[in-house]
Amino acid sequence: MASDTPPTWHHGLVARWWAEFNREAPELPYLRRAIERSGQPVLDVGCGTGRLLLPLLRARVDADGCDVSADMIALCRERAAAEGLWPTLLVQAMHEVDPPRRYRTILVCGAFGLGSTRGQDEEALARFRDCLEPGGTLVLDNEAPYADARRWRQWTKDERAQLPEPWPRAGPRDRAADGSEYSLRARLLEVDPLDQRLDLEMRAELWRDDRLVSEETHRIAVRLYFRDELLLLLERAGFHDVAVHGDHRDEAATADSEFLVFAARR
Repeated sequence: MASDTPPTWHHGLVARWWAEFNREAPELPYLRRAIERSGQPVLDVGCGTGRLLLPLLRARVDADGCDVSADMIALCRERAAAEGLWPTLLVQAMHEVDPPRRYRTILVCGAFGLGSTRGQDEEALARFRDCLEPGGTLVLDNEAPYADARRWRQWTKDERAQLPEPWPRAGPRDRAADGSEYSLRARLLEVDPLDQRLDLEMRAELWRDDRLVSEETHRIAVRLYFRDELLLLLERAGFHDVAVHGDHRDEAATADSEFLVFAARR
């Protein structure tokens, strides 16, 4: 039987790179204010290796995490344990999320629409509502499809004819704490403007002593959503009182906002 698990590139060498180097969290002040308004406990959906979850736990926020990638969750657990932190961590896809308790706040940052079908995304929103306590809040961010000018041009017929992109030239490698070096490169394979989908491919390399010791190539489909589309999906899932903020600030989103943040109440 075919797997219903969303195909992503967030495992193997990519997960190890994420744990080492993807640690900046500029959204955190906004998310902390959202949690203060809505309350705890908190579920970080698509928590990865703990980019947001670990700072929340350090601040004594009662928070759990889930992610579709078992590799990401294992690395998150390892990083948390090294700091004496023991959150509940679940290996679950968004459209299958079923935690053992309910939450006042659910966070979904940089993860919605990755590797999933539109039906799975709709099911995920319904699951998020079920996982919230009455009056709880879903905080979900979504990069505007037009935020990346180069990618936006590639929606056009002439630009699509030039796909797939060639692999970019290898740049400087990132050195990990153990001396190993990692390289990540990504390219766009296809754009489907009707399905609002980008198909991308990532190549990850692991180097030791200037010798390539491992290489992996993974694909992912990214589903893109516009503001009113997501508002309708949230309404269909049973949310109300939805505020749309821009770029992880408390102000309302504008046409210049690159990230739209939806704060929706159950």
